Amino acid sequence: MLKRAMFRCGQLSSRVFAVEFDLRTQPLYFTLSSNPQELHHAHRQLFGDDGKLFSLHVHSDSRIEKAQTHAEIKHKLSVTLSRDCDVFESSSFIPDVKNSVVKGFFIRDKSTTTLSEDILKTLQQSKSVCVFSYKREGQYCWQELWSPVDQVQESVRQYITPAAAAEHTSFKNIYKICQLQTSLWELSTSHCTSSLSNCTDIIPESKEVLKLVDEQLETSRADGFPVIVIEGLDATGKTTLTEALRESLNATLLKSPPQCLAPFRQRFDSEPPLIRRAFYALGNYITAAHIGKESLRAPVIVDRYWHSTAAYAIATAVGGRVENLPKPGSELYRWPEDLLQPNLVLLLTVCPEERLRRLRDRGQDKTVEEAELEINQLFRLKVEEAYKRIQNPACIIVDASPSPQEVLQQVQHLIRNKCHL
Repeated sequence: MLKRAMFRCGQLSSRVFAVEFDLRTQPLYFTLSSNPQELHHAHRQLFGDDGKLFSLHVHSDSRIEKAQTHAEIKHKLSVTLSRDCDVFESSSFIPDVKNSVVKGFFIRDKSTTTLSEDILKTLQQSKSVCVFSYKREGQYCWQELWSPVDQVQESVRQYITPAAAAEHTSFKNIYKICQLQTSLWELSTSHCTSSLSNCTDIIPESKEVLKLVDEQLETSRADGFPVIVIEGLDATGKTTLTEALRESLNATLLKSPPQCLAPFRQRFDSEPPLIRRAFYALGNYITAAHIGKESLRAPVIVDRYWHSTAAYAIATAVGGRVENLPKPGSELYRWPEDLLQPNLVLLLTVCPEERLRRLRDRGQDKTVEEAELEINQLFRLKVEEAYKRIQNPACIIVDASPSPQEVLQQVQHLIRNKCHL
């Protein structure tokens, strides 16, 4: 079976495992060895002294199947496991091997029931899910391929070998780069198109989206009027400002994703991150084609563009604290070579309390990302910081807390100085 081949002992011993044990810190890393190794303090906390411990890993040759299976399992675990079960995001990777990241979950079950085992037994019937169990004995802990009691255990014992981030910085850096390169690589035109092409059987709307992309392939433009992008989280005043700029500059106003994709947003917002990102990334390329045409006639104002797509992708891929993001200047913040660049990008910011107040006043349905921003402060901080680190062009930050008229005046001054309008 595929799961047996992918997680055979030879490959397992070369993998680094990462568990998002505490979102305030780095992931907890460990490797596997045939020899017993004493656990570190943090690892002893993760593996505990009692209860049942499992990890499940979602793998497949199909990136679409892998993403959808991961999302389905995450939902299933969240609604079915009891309060006595802890579920942590988990993944593993092979250092220096591209696209080797396998995502999954680590389950710590302290209940007296067999609920988690019953769920895992069902999940393991899928050819794309592999489950391991863990046993603790004093200072040692080992991992084995898990089999329900009515099945034959086939694997050998592999001992947990702690890999502290402080001692093995290469692990956390390689892990982060593997995750992010995969996330941003999947935002290229070819891979986004491929992702949706592979979805046409299960998401019929993909055909219509791909048709729209084919109709808007040309994104080049001669020197024309300036292109100004307004970025920011929801409820920072983008709509009010972009409408005001359209009138004051006699400009064309565009949005990303473009209006032609509006009928499909709700459908793709319900999909796993891989498919959702592909949809929004392709929206940028359609918008670029519109920019290329409209900027020959008038200045163009764009409500969100590449910065939004990349910032959310980076924040989603990086676990833990803001400090875990790639350092400023990393190649992961570079603008795509095949995407039309704007002349100016402005990032609107307001304090979290004011933004939440505005969201409540609006009473609108929220996207998956917006819902996550409200409940996860760390995620919001990572999105905001990723926005600020994207280069060529970088964002100019604008305080959007004052009145709309004052914000408009600030922005008009910046446009006059930067774009000579």
